[in-house]
This record gives sequence, structure tokens and C-alpha cells, in this order.
Amino acid sequence: MLEVIALRKTFGDTVAVKDATFSVGPGMCYGLLGPNGAGKTTTISIITGTVDADGGKVMLDGELVSSDNPGPKNKIGYVPQEIALYSEINAIDNLRFFGALYGLTGQHLLNRIEYGLELTGLTDRAKEPVAVYSGGMKRRLNIAAALLHEPQLVVLDEPTAGVDPQSRNAIFDALTALVNTGKTLLYTTHYMEEVERLCQRVAIMDHGSVVAEESLAGMRKLLPARNEVTVELEHAPPNLITALPGALSNKLDGATLTLEIDDLTKDLPRALQAISDLGLRIQSVQTREGSLEEVFLHLTGRRLRD
Repeated sequence: MLEVIALRKTFGDTVAVKDATFSVGPGMCYGLLGPNGAGKTTTISIITGTVDADGGKVMLDGELVSSDNPGPKNKIGYVPQEIALYSEINAIDNLRFFGALYGLTGQHLLNRIEYGLELTGLTDRAKEPVAVYSGGMKRRLNIAAALLHEPQLVVLDEPTAGVDPQSRNAIFDALTALVNTGKTLLYTTHYMEEVERLCQRVAIMDHGSVVAEESLAGMRKLLPARNEVTVELEHAPPNLITALPGALSNKLDGATLTLEIDDLTKDLPRALQAISDLGLRIQSVQTREGSLEEVFLHLTGRRLRD
């Protein structure tokens, strides 16, 4: 559906986006992950046609996206990072205004307003002025506005920034419902847990470049050691444990042995047998898959929120 090809953008001497390339298939939530300043917002500004690239191109369903080509832009719904609402009027009138900008009128517009308010959990508060809304409610209304014209692609730039837990969960529920109906979402964030909850595929951006693009499972495979195994021993061994067959590394802390294992099916049984052969009794074994935070640290040399 969406192809971003060798995208480049500079502002003066600052390179905001550097040869970014990725593609988003239909009917998925695609995460664009990176710290503040990584180039995510500039990238989606180009995707939505509000900023033109200095090089490269964006294609939506085979059409070139640009500021002077309205065709593909009409297929995109955009939820900006900043709140874009009129606070003096209520939610319904806000949506009427934005719907009119899309050329929607009459009963069709009313039906789309009703749908958006219900999806975002704002039906009961629809006649109240937006000025009394919490930050999370305003962000949910922004999502409803972006859906009025039934876009094929919905682009969301940090849609949960500064929201309360209740609104965050309401946003997650709404986005999950959209994907379940076949909508395609491009979701930018610097929160790992959001990507792991919502997205099927992820691109990691750092310093304007896409440093990796994979499924969630594929991202974890980029780690040198993909699994951490904690083995609780019955008692602390009298001597330090040296290299164990099947384990890439091991660290002993009291009676707790932490192993790095590449393949749990093939390598973990070998390591556990080696521990048993040392005369040590195992009380419990716990495994933990590598996190996206660890993947980001491995790829960039820094943590996501540094």
C-alpha cells in the first residue's frame, strides 16, 4: 500500500531524513519507532503531503504523494502530534467543520460523526465544549476527525503523548478495532510498549535513517543473543561455573544463574544437562525473550529515550 523510497530532507545544515526506505502492507499497524529528533515527524509530514522531500519519493497505491497532488492525499487520515481542534465549540461541531473540509454533507457526514465518536468513546461528551476535555479526550477527538472521510491509511504521530491511562487504553482499543476492520495504520512513537502491543511490523529510525525494518519477531532476532534464561539452583556452587555447552554466556549471582541462549529448543537442554552434570540441582527455570529496547540499544548504541 505505502512505499517510502530513499527519502531525504534537510533543513539548512540539519539532515532530518537520510535515505529512509520502508513499506507498509494493507490492513496492518506499522510502527515507526525512534527517539525524539530521529526524523519520524518529518518523514510522516512528507508521507501526508504537507512537506515535500528533497529526494526520494512516497507512493500510495501506486500514486506519487506530493504537496501538489491531491489524489493520494485524500486517501490519508492524519492525526498530528499537536492538538488540532477548536476549543470553544463542542465535539460534534468540530467534526462537522472538519467533515465539511473533506466535502462531506448531510446524513453521510452525521453517520461518520456518530461512528467516530462511538469508536473513540466520546459519544456521552459530544455536546460539551472541547475546552473542558482532558488532553487524552482531545487526542481521541483528533482521531475521530482523521477518520471522517474513510481514509485507507491513517497516520498517527505520537497519539498518546501526555495522555492519562484511561485515554491511552481507549486509544489502543480504537486503533485495534480499526485494524480489525482492515484499515492500515502508520504509528509513530518512542514508547516500546505501544509498538509491542499494537504493531505487526516495525521500522527503527535513528538520526534520520531507518536502521532496521522487521516484524516484531524478526526485530528480536537481530540481537546477538535472543533469549535470557534464569536458572535458580538449590544452593550456590562452591566454585564459579565456567563455560556451559549451549550457552553463549553465563553469570552467577549467589544461587541464581543467568544464561544467554541462542536457540531455546536446541541449546537450552544442553546447558541444563551440563549444569546437572556438575552435581547442581535446579529448582526453577525462567526464560525471557529479548526486548525491543535491547534491540534498539544493540542497533544504535543508545537507549530509546536518551
